[in-house]
Amino acid sequence: MSAQLISRSPDLARLRADGYEVAVIGGYLFLHNVPYVDAQRTIRQGKLVSELTLANDITLMPSNHVAFFIGEYPCDANGAPLSKVVIGSQPFDVGSGPMPAHMLSSKPSTGYPDYHEKMSAYVALIASHAAAIDPGTTARTHRVVESSNPDAPFMYIDTASSRAGVVGVTAKLRGQKIAIIGLGGTGSYILDLVAKTPVAEIHLFDDDVFLQHNGFRAPGAPTLDELRAHEPKVERHQRTYSLMKRGIVAHRVRLTKANAHLLQGMDCVFLSFDAGADKAAIIAALEGFDIPFIDVGMGVDVVDESLLGIVRITSSTPDMRKHVRDKNRIPLGGDGMENMYERNIQIADLNALNASLAVIRWKKLLGFYKDFEGEHFSAYTIDGNHLVNEDAT
Repeated sequence: MSAQLISRSPDLARLRADGYEVAVIGGYLFLHNVPYVDAQRTIRQGKLVSELTLANDITLMPSNHVAFFIGEYPCDANGAPLSKVVIGSQPFDVGSGPMPAHMLSSKPSTGYPDYHEKMSAYVALIASHAAAIDPGTTARTHRVVESSNPDAPFMYIDTASSRAGVVGVTAKLRGQKIAIIGLGGTGSYILDLVAKTPVAEIHLFDDDVFLQHNGFRAPGAPTLDELRAHEPKVERHQRTYSLMKRGIVAHRVRLTKANAHLLQGMDCVFLSFDAGADKAAIIAALEGFDIPFIDVGMGVDVVDESLLGIVRITSSTPDMRKHVRDKNRIPLGGDGMENMYERNIQIADLNALNASLAVIRWKKLLGFYKDFEGEHFSAYTIDGNHLVNEDAT
């Protein structure tokens, strides 16, 4: 992926033709083995890094003028710090752990038109001092760098994480095997959100077909031909999201006690289907497999010609299970509790909210988001905009 991107982007290809060691790692542009001078006037090798702005896997004009330098504090030929270029220091992480880095700032009046101009300018600002000590020192080694590809879960490079500076945090989601049971309104939004993370696999379980009403409760805009096809939900969503995400697996089955073994080996399971005996059996199986799961539901009624209701998420982890049964946190049918949360009225914005709360909770379990309370039950009330969090660890 890195080599193809470099060859398709004229400015990156020009950097490589100039002899720089160019690589794209974690959505960032790297130049390896850039010589610099340390405080003892010793010539060392560092890495120059920039954000990368892409469209269709081709570079655009850089979105900012800032760059990063991985190495010791760069100095001039006399060992004096380049304080006019270095504006601060901070850890830098591309997914393999934080590294010390220095933030660089040198902005031309018109900005940098492309990455060749940007990276060449910063190389000159740093490497020229090493060349003053040893004229044979250069960043133009003409070595080709075969970079690793940490973005393998995606069909193209995740530049959103690099632009936000959260590549290291996002790495906490890598390697996960996720299952989504039920691809109705909320389940399809869960898929939409999880598909934008670098999990290894997303397993979809549903035996229904994608019908016209589903088009009004799912992300995106299906065509009339797609609706007429009566395509199975799992196959329709697999086809759609495989344009972006690798590792999406479709299971056109209704999960019951008999086939709950299909969930073995999952790291987390989202339950987004109605109450009943099947849900009770699946919950029991997940507890037996020691797998965390997150159940979603909502109850919406028409009251005085307006909609009133609650959106709920309940999580269950190996460290905390009892609240699910002791407090009836997941309606399973037969006790009247399903009437509170399991209604037929569903609205896309509430489905999206339900899914967002569930995915945020999942990310908290993995340390992506800081979790001070460890709540395992949340209920959002539409009227009053109240969010109740209970069952904390």
